[in-house]
Amino acid sequence: MRLCHPDGSTVHLAYCTNVHPAEDLDGILRQLARYAEPVREHLAAPSLGLGLWLAHDVARTLAADGTALTRLRRELTTRGLEVVTLNGFPYRGFHQPVVKRAVYRPDWSEPARLAYTLDLARVLAALLPEDAARGSVSTLPLGWRTGWTPERQDLARRGLDALVEGLAKLEARTGRTVRAGLEPEPGCVVSTVRDACAQLTDLDTRRVGVCLDTCHLAVDFEDPRSAVRALAAAGLPVVKAQLSSALQADEPSDPAVRRALARFAEPRFLHQTRARPDGPRPARWDDLDQALRTPADQAGQGPWRVHFHVPVHADPQPPLTATGPVLTDAVHALLRGPSPLTDHLEVETYTWSVLPEQDRPADDRALITGIAAELAWTRDRLLAAGLREQPR
Repeated sequence: MRLCHPDGSTVHLAYCTNVHPAEDLDGILRQLARYAEPVREHLAAPSLGLGLWLAHDVARTLAADGTALTRLRRELTTRGLEVVTLNGFPYRGFHQPVVKRAVYRPDWSEPARLAYTLDLARVLAALLPEDAARGSVSTLPLGWRTGWTPERQDLARRGLDALVEGLAKLEARTGRTVRAGLEPEPGCVVSTVRDACAQLTDLDTRRVGVCLDTCHLAVDFEDPRSAVRALAAAGLPVVKAQLSSALQADEPSDPAVRRALARFAEPRFLHQTRARPDGPRPARWDDLDQALRTPADQAGQGPWRVHFHVPVHADPQPPLTATGPVLTDAVHALLRGPSPLTDHLEVETYTWSVLPEQDRPADDRALITGIAAELAWTRDRLLAAGLREQPR
């Protein structure tokens, strides 16, 4: 979906396909027909943007095989789909029964992360619509904090320098600009926007910036407007924004609230949990089940916010809520100025399949309807921020 900013520039809105478990080309092509095209049709949109997730093996295949890449581009065009951004955070196995911290490997201290990201950039340069100004690839914020040493930090910096060089060569060869956005996430080496401003400003910001995830922003209680101002002051571009909502529990010491939260404690993904940091007893946990084992008198001041991407258009059932207001504030901070601070927006709710059973889509039709509802809700927020729909 394309929208137009008042300054005349195009803002792209997509949904992220890491919600779908496909890790080879045939699987990717099936998901275009099974989900993406029906979502576009449900919205009656002339075109639909995808934040395509390509696992390592299929990214390597596409980067090396022009015939396979042409096949993918043809399918996208035929189905009214377009790609200006790729999600390069999960490397592979994102829908294994247990993912947890494996999603952070390989990290930026390992050569495999650089090779994967450059493969994605090569693929994206070939998939970009002719009139797209640039492409973006989101990637992990260096790595998970545990065991992160000065030696690994140095290796990661060398990897990012090599990424900048590779992206410059790609642009010289193809004429297409692709930028990478490191995505601050709670518990990682770069956990917050504050960390990004401290650690990333000496990179070549023509090629590398930040992917701002509004769920992650909310979990660490960062104010969107302050975060956006800090990034601008640091000279760090918002290469891409992922529009997502976190789970919130206003009264985490209440037994009924804890029972409701327990329905979201599941084995596949990591659900970092934070209590309000300015309370008398700030608290931070690496997963929701750890937080729930903490006695109520040691649980910090409410609310708790949980890294669980809940559908952006609908709050969870009471007594829980979601951080939709943070998402809306971020949209306004990014888009209500004289020019957009990012032109790539991606709704990233990858957790549909692990929602509590009563909230989980029962079949393909329900999932398609849910994704379309998220995009329609987000489009309405963008229109309220002053954008207008751009027909194609």
